[in-house]
Amino acid sequence: MIRTFIWIILFLILAGCNMLSQRHVQEVGAEIPDQWVEDKAFSQPIPTKWVETFGDPQLSSLIDSALADNYELKAVAARVDAAIAQARIDGSGRWPQLFFTADHQQVQIREAGFGSSRFDVFEVLFGLSWEVDVWGRIRDFQQAAVLEADATAVDYYGAKLSLAARVAQSYFELVEANLQAEVVEQSIKDRTIIVSLVRGRFQRGLERGLDLRLALTDLANAEAQLKETRNRIQIITRRLEILLGRYPAGNEINASVLPQLPVGISAGLPSELLERRPDVVAAFGRLRAADFRTVSSKKLRLPRITLTAAGGTRSSDLTELIDPKAVAWNVFSGLMQPLFTGGRIQGEIFRNQARAEEALNFYKNTALNAFREVEQALAAEEWLRQQEASLKKAVEQTESSRKLAVYSYRNNLIGILTLLDSYRSTLNAQSAHLSVIRQLLSNRINLYLALGGNA
Repeated sequence: MIRTFIWIILFLILAGCNMLSQRHVQEVGAEIPDQWVEDKAFSQPIPTKWVETFGDPQLSSLIDSALADNYELKAVAARVDAAIAQARIDGSGRWPQLFFTADHQQVQIREAGFGSSRFDVFEVLFGLSWEVDVWGRIRDFQQAAVLEADATAVDYYGAKLSLAARVAQSYFELVEANLQAEVVEQSIKDRTIIVSLVRGRFQRGLERGLDLRLALTDLANAEAQLKETRNRIQIITRRLEILLGRYPAGNEINASVLPQLPVGISAGLPSELLERRPDVVAAFGRLRAADFRTVSSKKLRLPRITLTAAGGTRSSDLTELIDPKAVAWNVFSGLMQPLFTGGRIQGEIFRNQARAEEALNFYKNTALNAFREVEQALAAEEWLRQQEASLKKAVEQTESSRKLAVYSYRNNLIGILTLLDSYRSTLNAQSAHLSVIRQLLSNRINLYLALGGNA
């Protein structure tokens, strides 16, 4: 009988030690290519700090300010502290739990024919409880909490990168909006000259009233466009102030020059992304934590060995109460094997298995989205470069056509509509060119972020 019991215990120990299956970061449910589909094989490696590649001290200063003062980032940092504390709580069961209770009460005794008497009773009790973690159930539970705390710390790192990227993109949007306002202001000046020209010709009887009204309408539309751009500037400014942890007062921020696009970078290998990008690393950590919780719940079916101790002293004399010789201890040990729990243990196992499956699929989806963002940013940069080159030519052509249109109009070779259309084309081409330059910069930031680069 004893031999059979020993064999059962050994079997349970081996079963408990082999419950955790190994996970691999490349377990993404899809074949990972050796190279990026859209990679142009640039030789420049991913920069250590991508913000420095733009060579803009103002941008670097804003990002430093945001990393120091942003409240959303501080909330994530507090979440990390809470996760670390939770890991300590979950691991506390591995250690003996010692309790102390001190009590005082007055006891009244009545005796027939002798009245009653009152006396003080002092009591000091000690209690100790310790579950011996034979199968590592509590250790697995603690390990899950540690992995989740690590994942939360990685989330904090990812939040820093995301915040830096949002500040940089908002800053570039603000620069673009300011430059767009300058372009519209110049267009208004040019159109004001055209209105003066048409009004003079109208007063001399060389133009119809309709032509003057068309020129005035075109000028009014340009002025309305400037108001729209000014409104966009104040919206972006206040959004940026929130990222910086400041009151959204709309105070002017010095942002007037778009930097040159940094040289192209090598995206590395797709497989490297799984160990570098914060959200993927955090998702994998939570997957492993879910596995440990599943294993821990399965070990609830194994016997538990618990040591308990109780002791203390009780006396009407305080001096006797604190005398170490008066303290008595009782130590017990026990083995508890769950037989029927109404489905609680099995339900716990099923719940943790389902959460592990959820974590696995979330990890796969996170990894695939990470690959998509890199491929998308690589492809977008190529198309945006070509678009920028085309729009640059368009700006040059519209500038020439506008000058030619003014000459032709003064010499009665074209009508007012053609002249006004040349000004609109110039403004639209300049505006689109500024926009695509800003998109190139924002897309480069998206690429840095997708690759998990450090800000």
